[in-house]
Amino acid sequence: MAEQQEQAAADAMMTRIGQVAMLLHGGDREEARGRFLDLWAEIGEDGDALHRCTLAHYMADAQDDPSDELAWDLRALAAADALTDARMAEHQQSLAVRAFYPSLHLSLAVDYANLGHSEAARSHLRRARDTVGVLGDDAYGDGVRAGIGRLELRLDEEGPSGGDPGPAPGQTPGQTPGQGRGPGGETLGPPRQRP
Repeated sequence: MAEQQEQAAADAMMTRIGQVAMLLHGGDREEARGRFLDLWAEIGEDGDALHRCTLAHYMADAQDDPSDELAWDLRALAAADALTDARMAEHQQSLAVRAFYPSLHLSLAVDYANLGHSEAARSHLRRARDTVGVLGDDAYGDGVRAGIGRLELRLDEEGPSGGDPGPAPGQTPGQTPGQGRGPGGETLGPPRQRP
């Protein structure tokens, strides 16, 4: 009985995150940001990894500043790294954690490209490309693959260096983007890239 109550509470949080995501997709970014922050405080930095990953993925979309978007996408990736397939199966039987990575890495690649960090962008784009095979031949998978293709074209047009100013803030030269970041915080929605 207690396990069923925990499952219902977990599903309720996913529903609440989804409701705020609908608000965001409806165009009310400011209201969505506020509600996402309230949910983030409720979940906590060490809360359920699925909740943190889902919320952070959507919260990145609600940001106006590219640096803030990057910070939330890094939280989403860190939470995905803490997520287990067993936890995913509790939420949706057919989903595996590895299916999150193409979209998460594509999001980070876009963030880094928007900040002018083309090498970090290319690194995450390679990771997205390397993991995209886990996605199905459906609208979601097609959207992620299309996003990868668009960003590849954009980065190719910018050239090999793309004017990369160096490592991202807080990143040391040679450090893998996202490595050494703090804890963070997804239902992965449709691809959200704007390459």
